[in-house]
Amino acid sequence: MSAIKIIIVEDEKPARDLIRAYLEGYPGVEIIGEFENGFDGLKAINEMKPDAIFLDVQMPKLNGFEMLEVLEHTPDVIFTTAYDKYAISAFEQNAVDYLLKPFSKERLIESLRKLEFRVANRPTGNDIEKIRLHFAESDEKIHRVVIKKSGKIIVISTDDIHYLEAQDDYVMIYTEEGRYLKQQTMKYFENHLDQEQFVRVHRSYIANISYIERIEPYEKTNYILILKDGKKVPVSRSGMQVLKDNLNF
Repeated sequence: MSAIKIIIVEDEKPARDLIRAYLEGYPGVEIIGEFENGFDGLKAINEMKPDAIFLDVQMPKLNGFEMLEVLEHTPDVIFTTAYDKYAISAFEQNAVDYLLKPFSKERLIESLRKLEFRVANRPTGNDIEKIRLHFAESDEKIHRVVIKKSGKIIVISTDDIHYLEAQDDYVMIYTEEGRYLKQQTMKYFENHLDQEQFVRVHRSYIANISYIERIEPYEKTNYILILKDGKKVPVSRSGMQVLKDNLNF
């Protein structure tokens, strides 16, 4: 079997150095790249197509989960993290392994043996979709949304989102800078956005409370939101009740 090609994506240099030191001399693996952020790691993984990646979970700008969400090439994943609050069960079930920092050389070698078994017994990349799905079904709150548009990766802070609109199997996200189409469900955003900031005001709309200018009656029992930029968002009866509960009126 040819050497297993590995890329390390880790924002802390001492951690990258440690992984490299542990891997040196282990037969059958080859480090083909090291990257300190998710943007560079994403580009390299899609271009270099490694068999596996060591991936830090908590990174600035683009974290491990966000990077996996927009990957085209899907290698096997060994997570490295200092945060056991993350879905360890997801790592155990769907990733090759997770390494909880600080970890020993023996613990990393154990991960490599699991990786070798995975590579030898089934095609790589089968489990990234499971990781994505597990995160989508969790209750982990998001503070950024990652969009892939025209070959570029755009990171949108949830604070900058005015409202979201359902469009078949996609969601249109409206911000000051423009609108962005995301292949995701409204249910996902309803579950993952901060519910003190975002309200499902209609089956097709979620609104950011911070951008509401006023609420006006519309037809018999419905209402309409007027946002600070003048945009109008419909409100259903149930959505109105949620708004009343959130805004205390």
